[in-house]
Amino acid sequence: MRALLISLLASSTLIGCSETLTPPEKEASSTPAKSAEYQRSPEVDRLIKAALAGTQAYDITESLTTEVGPRVGGSPEEAKAREWAVAKFKEIGLQNVRIEPFTMPYWERGIETAAIVSPNPQQLYITSLGGSVATPEGGIEAELAYFPTFEDLKNAPEGGLEGKIVFISGRMKKAPDGAGYGPANQKRREGATEAAKRGAVAVVIRSVGTDSHRFPHTGMMRYADGVKKIPIAALSAPDADQLERTLSRGGEVTVKMEMTPAWRGERESGNVIGEIIGSEKPDEIVLVSGHLDSWDLGTGAIDDGAGIGISAGAARVIIESGLKPKRTLRVVAFGAEEVGLLGGFAYVAAHKDTDLDNHVLATESDFGAGPAYEIKSGVKSGVSVIRAMGQAMGLPFSDMPTNGGPDIGPMSRQGVPTMRWQQDGTDYFDLHHTPDDTFDKIDKDEIQQNVAAFATMMWMASEADTNFRGDE
Repeated sequence: MRALLISLLASSTLIGCSETLTPPEKEASSTPAKSAEYQRSPEVDRLIKAALAGTQAYDITESLTTEVGPRVGGSPEEAKAREWAVAKFKEIGLQNVRIEPFTMPYWERGIETAAIVSPNPQQLYITSLGGSVATPEGGIEAELAYFPTFEDLKNAPEGGLEGKIVFISGRMKKAPDGAGYGPANQKRREGATEAAKRGAVAVVIRSVGTDSHRFPHTGMMRYADGVKKIPIAALSAPDADQLERTLSRGGEVTVKMEMTPAWRGERESGNVIGEIIGSEKPDEIVLVSGHLDSWDLGTGAIDDGAGIGISAGAARVIIESGLKPKRTLRVVAFGAEEVGLLGGFAYVAAHKDTDLDNHVLATESDFGAGPAYEIKSGVKSGVSVIRAMGQAMGLPFSDMPTNGGPDIGPMSRQGVPTMRWQQDGTDYFDLHHTPDDTFDKIDKDEIQQNVAAFATMMWMASEADTNFRGDE
């Protein structure tokens, strides 16, 4: 499917508007249909061909993950990443490059270990969930209380788990659009609160992921007000399987876990911004973005070095083409997304009373580097322009709405129109928030297809007469 998509885009200027590629699970049973042909403009054709032939996003992502590496929000490494982004934005030719700083609470991981104590002593691979409190000094050793799913825990009566470590399993299903993430993620967000309500002293969950590697997946969790805070960690999938097999043999299973995470006070984060100033409507803004921070286990290539590479790479393609967009094209590298979309909220706070109303269209790349297979709209008018963007790329229009991406959500709620290229994320949650999120997982042709899509969106949104805000 992916090779076919790349060759389709590279080989033809004329693309049938309904001659589309389908998500992987539908590929075998779907036959592309032809209707009226769509002719993409010479400018869009030029940008797409330049992107597909180039290495802009691939090179930018390599640079970030090699020269900075992991970059947790608020850490010294994230600060280094901002300096890297300023230099990179200037290098590719963006204008008005700047950092818009904000402060945030900083959480640091510390030590994390776990083991089965009885009946069959052996090590377990865990990782603390972001925001978790620490275990008491020396760790916690206790009997496991097993819940096959998060729903089983929620349906259990309050009380009855005093002194126990709760183990919540439940497998996440693969899907091209990552549809299984929301349901599976409930145990990560709310597991500690629900277990504490029932008297537990700690929680381990099966990682929110779709792989079978011995890499646990981290991610942010939440505590509810008025409920005791207890430590929570994620197990790698093979270790969760091992616990289930051990429990199936009957009898008590005792586990020991030790975690030393801590909040380290207020630190500085920030959003890095660069622009291509519009030639005719400089006050009107088309915004593209990714998030600059990452979790600390891998080097943040898939999540979200790729998004920085795609958005900045698309801007580079436009700059190198010599084309002059009518509207201002703004590239944003958001800070501190992983710990609560803090960069997205800070951007709205900084721009709400200045230029937010002038944002014509916004989107984010934050779903890895897999190829786009459809386009989604979050606009009130100009849907035909969004459809045409998809047609230019040979991709279908989805009726499913979008808020544009995680960091775009806060501005979407303020009325900023949005769109999004839906990428193939079938394997995204094999890597997400793990030590395995590294640059070798990036495919050059696939990430450059995203650059072509973003450059297409940026140019067509800049040239369109509509402001995407009104009623059609």
